[in-house]
Amino acid sequence: MENVVNFSNARAERLGAPRLPRLIGHRGARAYAPENTLVSLHTAADMGAEWVEIDVKLSRDGEPIVFHDEELSRITGVSGLVAETDWAALKELDAGAHFSHSFVDERIPHLEDALSVILDRGLGVNLEIKPCPGREKETAEIMLDCVSRIWPDAEDDEDVQPPLISSFQAVSLETALEMMPEYPRGYLIATDIEETMRDWRAKAEHLQITTLHFDRLFLTEKEGFLDEFLAAGYPLLSYTVNEMDIADTLFQLGVISVFTDKPDLLDE
Repeated sequence: MENVVNFSNARAERLGAPRLPRLIGHRGARAYAPENTLVSLHTAADMGAEWVEIDVKLSRDGEPIVFHDEELSRITGVSGLVAETDWAALKELDAGAHFSHSFVDERIPHLEDALSVILDRGLGVNLEIKPCPGREKETAEIMLDCVSRIWPDAEDDEDVQPPLISSFQAVSLETALEMMPEYPRGYLIATDIEETMRDWRAKAEHLQITTLHFDRLFLTEKEGFLDEFLAAGYPLLSYTVNEMDIADTLFQLGVISVFTDKPDLLDE
């Protein structure tokens, strides 16, 4: 199976769709290392991943960090909210011990450090804007300001693709469109978030999205919506897929990439 999909249809080219691999490492290599950490990014690269996906939110004092949850407890074992904790305290927390003793003292990364690893390892990246409630615009602004300072310009390095910016939040993607219109944008749609399913097509057009990202559960729970996605003409990506038979089904339907915790899924 060829690892990279080349977009040939006119709509994908007009939308500026990035050249994506079939597999994108979800939060790095989440099945093999603590999610959204530098070691997870290195693990994904070591396993042959070409692209990774990470989540970005803000500390209380406005530093962009790589973290998924609003609560700290699942990853760090410490109670509290990310939005109520300063970066100085966040960077001291252990984000690896919950996974295994082998990863004790692995830290929550600052976005700058994660981007440095991604660039050093030659990876493409999908940056998901994962704002805490009420910080949808602010998170996008600070994240994009950080990325624009670090990520090479395509005119300077033709081998480096721009990051794919995605979010469930229309406000965040609208901000991305205003600030960095040259970066491709992916709109995320989940089966359990009615807001993102309502008028999704109009929102996608308004946000000038490049790719549409949907929960794999649409295969079994919301098949009518899946038919709509397939008919809309956007390059489709699906999350989170850790079984090869499900990945094959999605590829046969026309999905171009799947987000997976297992960057070695194609080897199974």
